[in-house]
Amino acid sequence: MSEAQAATYTHGYHPAVLRSHSNRTVANSAAYLLEYVKPGIDLLDVGSGAGTITADFARRVAPGRVTALEADEAAIDLTRAEIARHGLDTVDLIIGDVHALNLPEGRFDIVHAHQVLQHVRDPVQALREMRRVCKLGGVVAARDADYAGFVWYPRLPELDQWMRWYQQAARANGGEPDAGRRLLSWARQAGFADITSSSSTWCLATPEARHWWGGMWAERILTSKIAEQLRAQGIATQAELERVSHAWLEWAAAPDGWMSIVHGEIICRV
Repeated sequence: MSEAQAATYTHGYHPAVLRSHSNRTVANSAAYLLEYVKPGIDLLDVGSGAGTITADFARRVAPGRVTALEADEAAIDLTRAEIARHGLDTVDLIIGDVHALNLPEGRFDIVHAHQVLQHVRDPVQALREMRRVCKLGGVVAARDADYAGFVWYPRLPELDQWMRWYQQAARANGGEPDAGRRLLSWARQAGFADITSSSSTWCLATPEARHWWGGMWAERILTSKIAEQLRAQGIATQAELERVSHAWLEWAAAPDGWMSIVHGEIICRV
């Protein structure tokens, strides 16, 4: 990846982050793509991360193969561990740069990216490369959250502060946290003409869901990579981070606590 294209992954790979990512499946994170996911196809999963979506794809497309792409060895090791845990033998693991894929043209029936384009410095170039390696008649698909579209209740001021911090940190790292609303525009700039754009949400409204999400962020804001960045850049003090951590636990404990996380989605036909 060139210096101009490089971006820092804001979340990092702290165990609290992985607890969030390991909850993801095709059903809850790629349902918009399900009609295209069929046995025998070949699929490229860009930014495979914790590997749970990758493993789910592999089960669904077998005997077709899934290629999992990550940016470095530490990240691909996470995918490798999940694939091994399921004993899957139809997954290939590669390290590469989505801006300049070391893959042949027209290789895959589906090229998929979940929560990836918000973190790359040039999402339009990433989509061009995803298109290049997709077969004629195949699809390029992406889904990304839109942080400014998050809504929650009770409206705790500390969580508003968390949102401002996250937006600032993500943009400092070269990403775009409000990627969801931009996917259609990025796809058009990348040269796609036949695009289906949609949205979907994750809704956190049960005690179990609130405990999982609120507890996870209460830990992440103190101990994960974003916490280190906020302290190092002088954006937040330790005391301020602790107040936000407490607010996440307060939200999680509220019997009427509710949150909706909106995502943009695109299916681009090649």
